[in-house]
Amino acid sequence: MPDDPKHPLFWVAPLLLVVVVFFVWVTGAPIFGMGREEVRVQEVPSEAPKLLPTLATVLVAGDMMFDRSVRMAMDAQGGDFIFSCIAETLQSVDLVVANLEGPITNNASVSVGSVVDTPENYTFTFAPDTAALLRRHNIKLVNLGNNHILNFGQLGEDATKEYLRAAGVEYFGDTKNNTVAYINVQGVRFAFINYNEFAPGGWRGSASTTLTQIKEARMQGFLPVVYTHWGDEYKTTAPERLQTLARQFVDAGAEMIIGSHPHVVEQSELYSGKHIYYSLGNFVFDQYFLPEVRRGLLLSITFAPQGVLSVTEIPTILSRDRRVCVATQ
Repeated sequence: MPDDPKHPLFWVAPLLLVVVVFFVWVTGAPIFGMGREEVRVQEVPSEAPKLLPTLATVLVAGDMMFDRSVRMAMDAQGGDFIFSCIAETLQSVDLVVANLEGPITNNASVSVGSVVDTPENYTFTFAPDTAALLRRHNIKLVNLGNNHILNFGQLGEDATKEYLRAAGVEYFGDTKNNTVAYINVQGVRFAFINYNEFAPGGWRGSASTTLTQIKEARMQGFLPVVYTHWGDEYKTTAPERLQTLARQFVDAGAEMIIGSHPHVVEQSELYSGKHIYYSLGNFVFDQYFLPEVRRGLLLSITFAPQGVLSVTEIPTILSRDRRVCVATQ
């Protein structure tokens, strides 16, 4: 190698060394056993999230009456007292549905303190804060199609709907419009439909309307759940006429039939793969004169978009302090 800086090759070696070092720095290639430390990143396979099935849990109850001695207990203990030993059950599902056996108005009660078997004793009105009480206890949908909703006339029913809407409680079966409640619960699309044997227009007209509503709801992709108010009070077996009608509802496309009004639990059956419960009995009431009127039934139902997956029966008992409780025996 020339040692004269003016020689053309004097700077070749240093320049080659700079090039080699720069190459090592950029590529990490080892030189003389040295180089940049290799960093290995472990690839963790990412599993796509598993989609949970779409399910809705609905608890269905029978008749609710918040007047007479029930109203007196609520005035003394507070409205929440009535549900105090069943509150956890009501909150354990997505939605609770029941029959509101009378109007919510600001009228004074005429049944409190009335004589049994007089007209006043069967004329109901519930305090305005009843709507908010229902909502607090997850009763977010009520049936209005029954024989007491017009106890204070059309104005009483209209007031009921206003109080319910203000509290965030949906309704169906009102006598003016026979409303169908189309609701979506956890992705399951329901149509709650009423059949009212005591409708102002008569039971035949009510049945015809119900059949039409069932077919329309099913065609639109909803699960039609028919909540009825029918039958003979204090009879534990539904009459043949209602068994025939219930099966007609199923044939029209009803997913399930659930009955109220007799104040006792009646028989149930499976028809064409669909559940029919003819009466769930009392849920909130002040009847104690027979063991049968004190016993009610809740249905905890799991639905998928295609229909009913399971039904669990939960027996209830009316306590003499006016609470409704889960029956232990």
